[in-house]
Amino acid sequence: MRGEEIDVKSLSRKYRTNVSRLIRAWKKGLSDMEIASTTGIDPATLNRIRSDIEMAHRRLRLARRKDLSHLLYL
Repeated sequence: MRGEEIDVKSLSRKYRTNVSRLIRAWKKGLSDMEIASTTGIDPATLNRIRSDIEMAHRRLRLARRKDLSHLLYL
């Protein structure tokens, strides 16, 4: 079940930046303003990237929950 992941490559293509690098920076605890100043990416774009990642995580969690609940009722 853990094989499902977010497609970072397509997000990188969509926003023309290295999204995995942004994710690592967020995991380190850097703020959006710090990331924007070091990478040159607009803070609004960072916000859109973050929301896309959050929505993808939410979809994965809901899909997993749906799969598990389906197994419970068999």
